Amino acid sequence: MREFKKLTPYRDAFNMMMEDIKELPDFEEIPLDEALGRVLAEDVVSPIDLPPFNRAAVDGYAVRAEDTFQAREYNPVELEVIDEITPGIESKREVTNGRAIMLMTGNKLPKGANAVIMQEHVKRERNRIYVLRPVAPGQNVAFKGEDVRKGEIILEKGRILKPQDVSMLKALGFRSAKVKRKPRVGIIVTGDELIEEFNEEALERGKIIESNSVMLKGLVRQYFGEPHFYGIISDDETKIREVLERAKRECDLVLITGGSAFGERDYAHRFVNLLFHGCTNKPGRPIGYGERVFVMSGYPAAVFAQFHLYVKYALAELVGANYEPGKVKARLTSKVSSSLGRHEFVKVLYEDGKATPLKKKGSGIISALINSNAYLEIPEDSEGYREGEEVWVTFY
Repeated sequence: MREFKKLTPYRDAFNMMMEDIKELPDFEEIPLDEALGRVLAEDVVSPIDLPPFNRAAVDGYAVRAEDTFQAREYNPVELEVIDEITPGIESKREVTNGRAIMLMTGNKLPKGANAVIMQEHVKRERNRIYVLRPVAPGQNVAFKGEDVRKGEIILEKGRILKPQDVSMLKALGFRSAKVKRKPRVGIIVTGDELIEEFNEEALERGKIIESNSVMLKGLVRQYFGEPHFYGIISDDETKIREVLERAKRECDLVLITGGSAFGERDYAHRFVNLLFHGCTNKPGRPIGYGERVFVMSGYPAAVFAQFHLYVKYALAELVGANYEPGKVKARLTSKVSSSLGRHEFVKVLYEDGKATPLKKKGSGIISALINSNAYLEIPEDSEGYREGEEVWVTFY
């Protein structure tokens, strides 16, 4: 099998890919219940003030603050209760000198009142309260617009919507959100050795149960996309070309696994105008990219690494997402070695501020993926890190 004459440095390959990927213009409007994890297609401008009026921040009594200035536990101030309101009801009465209105958290502040005294700080006798401590003007009041001002940009284009974002949209009166369309991602798996289901006899003959497709479907869904699986394609040059050309027409991005190296039956890379082919990242160095097609390895662990090093960023760019992977500093529990000229993707288990590199290595080792929760990158100019050294790890 012919080897790569020259490997493209990982960062150069990454930059070539990102320069080639352009944000898709398409968007759709969807109900808020379906908006979690989607990417905003435009800035969200608040149509109202929030809160829309001055309101009580506690259960208690709306008062004129100046009526309470002399209140002490040993010398309470007496006020007349002229109204009692429940949630969602506005009092028609006005708070004047020596009077108070009982209300609940969230009630609109009655006319004339400028403070709310907590119910725990008064004693009640029929239609009278005895105020035990003073309140200042504005105390226990949530003022109109103190959360959000009308006309304010509250959520920016490209934001990946979280539960609290959807809550804010609902509070502002929105029933739907305008989000970027999910990119259609074609997934093609190649290889004569692959079977779809368990078959003991076939396994004994050297067949392998195909697992890349289900992993890639999940990763694509996790990172902004909509997967479309084109099936397992045998190592037939004509079939691979036909399916790949169809996927390129129908999808915004295509992932094809197997056939990325230079074996006699490695066909996938032959049908794409590649910007690069063969990179310094390990595992998965045979990766190639061009025409919005990723020609990927066949081994699951290599495919997983290639997805996290390249594909998830391409998907984020396609939807215009303001995406930054979750990272944290951790201390290594053991030494990690690397070779100069390799950009290493090291699987680690992060716990309690420590990162433990997994001992099982290899492009076909799936158990290392399920026993880790993050990865460490070692750049080409480093020979690794010492035990106890602090490093950045990125969560899956």
